[in-house]
Amino acid sequence: MKLLVVEDETGLRDGIRDYFTDAGDICETASDHPEALQKINVYRYDCIILDISLPHGNGLELLQVLKRNRYPDGVLIVSARNSLDDRLQGLDLGADDYLTKPFHLSELRSRVMAIVRRKSFDGNHLVVFHELHLDLLLYFIANKSKVISKNALAEHLWGDGIDLSDNFDFIYSHIKNLRKKLMDAGSRDYIQSAYGMGYKFTDQ
Repeated sequence: MKLLVVEDETGLRDGIRDYFTDAGDICETASDHPEALQKINVYRYDCIILDISLPHGNGLELLQVLKRNRYPDGVLIVSARNSLDDRLQGLDLGADDYLTKPFHLSELRSRVMAIVRRKSFDGNHLVVFHELHLDLLLYFIANKSKVISKNALAEHLWGDGIDLSDNFDFIYSHIKNLRKKLMDAGSRDYIQSAYGMGYKFTDQ
């Protein structure tokens, strides 16, 4: 995924960036309204994590720019404000979801992934990719051609419960079995290993 984090709190902004980067995602940041405005007018993102309170402007103004220009980016609002009015205003302006601070990074990632899945597949549960007709592998296909770490795969599949696991060896076995099933069904081997990093779903 390619993400933009618009957040003026340095620690939180860097923490979110590092969390998603470690999972194999591309994560850019903006610390104020002008910097964020410049980026959203030039680049497209799978999801924008957007704070409401920003230096030199307001996050809801950025949301209005996105919608006015019909940019397809997903938007997850994060804010310390917990009033119903702020939440409803953000959703009414077109935000995909709203998360109140403080929050766990694992919940943030789950919310972002839900937004990306909805936008990637237009709400459909059946995915068609070449000769494959799938209702699984959404995570791989949503991140086609991007390296996905074992940690990200484990967290996506098992959520917070993965914290109880000592290692991710089961991911290797799971991917091996999945590859075998695809090949036995006459499919090409779309899942490639990225040594020391994770796996990548590609048609190259």
